[in-house]
Amino acid sequence: MGFRRELAMAVPENAVRFTGHPEHTHELPHLVHMVMGRGKFTADGRVIVLEPRTSVWLQAEVPHSLALDGHSIALGPVMSPAAAPASRIQVLGVVPAITDLMLARLAAQPGTDEQADVFTRGLEEILLEQCAEVFAAPVPAHPIVARIAEASVHSAATLAMLCERVGMSERQVQRIFAAETGMGFTRWRTRRRLSRAVRSLRGGASNVSAAKTAGFATSATLLRALSRESGVPLDDLRADPLGWLPETRTAERAGQGRPS
Repeated sequence: MGFRRELAMAVPENAVRFTGHPEHTHELPHLVHMVMGRGKFTADGRVIVLEPRTSVWLQAEVPHSLALDGHSIALGPVMSPAAAPASRIQVLGVVPAITDLMLARLAAQPGTDEQADVFTRGLEEILLEQCAEVFAAPVPAHPIVARIAEASVHSAATLAMLCERVGMSERQVQRIFAAETGMGFTRWRTRRRLSRAVRSLRGGASNVSAAKTAGFATSATLLRALSRESGVPLDDLRADPLGWLPETRTAERAGQGRPS
């Protein structure tokens, strides 16, 4: 059962949060966050199903639309020009830090631009942290291979399946990957997925949630891949999957008490 119409339409200027909206664009970077329910988000011909607490981050001027199921709420703040993702559309999955901030903003109900800016800056800090690529994996220059690469990060399809879709041989794609990225396809995809998992973990996600968001079958699979690429022993990662990152160690040192 959805919201009664009079509830969804009680504040007309905010009705789109309950009903969705037709295709439009924004002059600034934009986040779409599902507070509850389920939505079908469409941008650049790509359809993304948004589950509760998931988000999509857009560059400016990306045409997009949102269709919401009954009993759903979505929020769509815009940000400063500097707070843009690296790609036109970045699917973030569940980032608990974003959910917490959006709920705090709903509860606080900022009434002035200055008050709203506090929450916008906080959101931008979280999002820009999501941009950090812990495991470098340059995108191939070859346009078709670049399409295969980007599709592979969000897909369980094998390289053979991805190659068949674009009419290239697997061997040819592997050669281009090695020449243009310095690594094979499998390692490239693993590193991109690991960076995505680390972003989720930094946002407060559990190992299980981060693994699911990044495309790993289980949290154990994620930790094994993280151990291989980082060189950190598996037992250490089980205790703290982010403890090996330089900024984590720096923060820990900064938080230590001063000697008495």
